[in-house]
Parts: sequence; C-alpha cells; structure tokens
Amino acid sequence: MLYKLYQQHIFPHLLNQIMQTPSLMDLRRELLLPITGEVLEIGFGTGLNLPFYQAVDKVYALEPNPDIFKLAEQRISQSPFAVEQIQASAEVLPFAENSLENIVSTWTLCSIPDLHQSLHEIYRVLKPGGHFHLVEHVLNREHLNIQRLQHLLTRIQKKVADGCHLNRDIETALLEAGFDLDEVHYIDAEGIPKISQRMLLARVHKPL
Repeated sequence: MLYKLYQQHIFPHLLNQIMQTPSLMDLRRELLLPITGEVLEIGFGTGLNLPFYQAVDKVYALEPNPDIFKLAEQRISQSPFAVEQIQASAEVLPFAENSLENIVSTWTLCSIPDLHQSLHEIYRVLKPGGHFHLVEHVLNREHLNIQRLQHLLTRIQKKVADGCHLNRDIETALLEAGFDLDEVHYIDAEGIPKISQRMLLARVHKPL
C-alpha cells in the first residue's frame, strides 16, 4: 500500500524535479534542437523535452505511467505543435514497420524492463536511414569501483526509481541491436551523484 502510494504520488514529483538539474537540461538541448519532422518520444515523462523541439511537426508521446503523464498537461497545452499521447510499452510499439524517421529517448532506457526487446522494436519501426537520438545514464566503463557499486545498488535503485538500472551498457546494446553509430559522447553530468553521473549522448541510425 505504501509503495503504491509512493509510486503514484511521490515518485513522479521527485522525478520531475531531479530531471530538471541544469546539466541534464543542457544535454536535452544539445540532443533535441537539431531534430526535425515527426518524432516518437519513448518515455515522455512530464514533458520536459517539449521546449527543446524547435523544428518538429508532431510528437508521439509514449508514456506507460499515467500518473507521470498527468504532470505534463500544462507543458503540452503550451506546445506550438501537436502532441499525441501513446499509452503503451516500449517493448511493443504500436507503429508499423519502417514508419518513423526519428525516435527519442532521454533517461528512459534505464527503466525499461526488457532493454533488448525495446531496441528491437525501435529498430523495427524506424525507416531505413531513420535516426534514434538518445541520452542515458550508463555503466561507468572507466572506474571499476563505481562500476561495482552500480551493479551492487541496481536492485535497490529499481525499487525506488520505477525500475531504473544503474548498470546498463547502452552502447553495446545498440550495436547488438544492429544500429550504426553516428555520434557517441560520454559526459559526466554536474550535480548528479557519481554512481549515476556518467551519461551517453548518441545518435544512431538504422542502416539503409
């Protein structure tokens, strides 16, 4: 009962505040400003990305958690382009094969239960040459002590942060899913605890 109360009424507000850390907002800006056309956003959350879409026509806002999506209502109402809610999971995307030019994920792949299935689905619905734009916190490959802590504490993190994994190697998973890498940047975000400070900002595409 208490855990359900936490998930529905406390965690969405905590997430909304944490994800507005200035260094994370800077990464959103860098990732999103160049994107044009229609976009499927995986894990739309509270709509924090909306102000950084400057050249898009429509955003398909996929968010399986209705309590989190409620916090996006004001941002959606202020958006100059159409935002369509999609209540589905990333493991089963309700889009046809080869139908989308752009897919976005910002700090979402960490919490999807089946990462490999979700990447398979993203690959499936992208058009050949279509792009997947993402920024995620990832396994720290360079510091063994931090890496050990990430593995150790992931079980707890999953409970308190809606399924979030501290120890996912996203770059390797993208390659295994068949994507070609266009841009890959690793950044240590300021204002974030060291255990989840290492970020991957990447653009990848589905081969022609």
